[in-house]
Amino acid sequence: MKGILTLITLSGALSGAAAATSYPLTITDDLGRKVTLKAEPKRIVSVLPSTSETVCALGLCDRLVGVDDYSDYPQQVTKLPKVGGLYNPNIEAMVALKPDVVLVSQYGKLAEPLTQAGVTVIAVNPETYDEVFSKTLLLGKILNREAQAKTLVGKIKGDIARVEILTKNAVRKPTAYFEIDPTPYSIGPNSFMGVLLTKAGARNIIPASMGDFPKVDPEFIVKANPQLILGVDAKTAGARPGWSGISALKTGKVRDIPAELNTMLGRPGPRLGQALMGLAKLIHPELFR
Repeated sequence: MKGILTLITLSGALSGAAAATSYPLTITDDLGRKVTLKAEPKRIVSVLPSTSETVCALGLCDRLVGVDDYSDYPQQVTKLPKVGGLYNPNIEAMVALKPDVVLVSQYGKLAEPLTQAGVTVIAVNPETYDEVFSKTLLLGKILNREAQAKTLVGKIKGDIARVEILTKNAVRKPTAYFEIDPTPYSIGPNSFMGVLLTKAGARNIIPASMGDFPKVDPEFIVKANPQLILGVDAKTAGARPGWSGISALKTGKVRDIPAELNTMLGRPGPRLGQALMGLAKLIHPELFR
């Protein structure tokens, strides 16, 4: 018996060791660049709110030394030095923090100036639903927290599955238009937000051919005649040319999204399950009474 216990203990130790990241580590980031990390990052700057949340969810909030202007969750990150945003970055502030790595988006053109300043930069930018999970696992590898990343992915998927069990029972699934910007911009069905909309029990009027976050012709929305409009208030929607005849306005199914939920829905990170729950309650309040 003792020998078996020893083998089990040894097996556990070996599997734990196998989960550790080996450095130097070379990965291909979302800009298509090959980036090498010489050692486990101990000082991290995050320039994306969703990335800041993921780093903290991996148990590494204490390694964040700077974040973008919009990172506000968890509370701990609000006390960190701010380094601007993707489009108004403070490069000097980032360099002054002496980071081992700066985690950026594929947008904003931060990689070149930071790399020229001698800083290691990795672009990690989930946009599709599946990428939320694959990029979480990638961050786990980069930061030597692979086991924690797998656990986190399992938790997010579990949170989402619990909501889906309810929404699958919805008698009717309304056609929906989800506005993320009054220009107007919307969400395609293959974006992470589009997948959430479907899982919340609605049918997206935006076809996949338009892309993940398309700018939409208002006339297209009028012709699509959605039964539900999300992300804009009824007064604003009703004032737009031709919109007063849309089914959603006629039946009072126009829902502005509360600020906190809107923030969660826009971040492809650890709170995706909570975001889905909030969205499902807006679309199918009858399932949550």
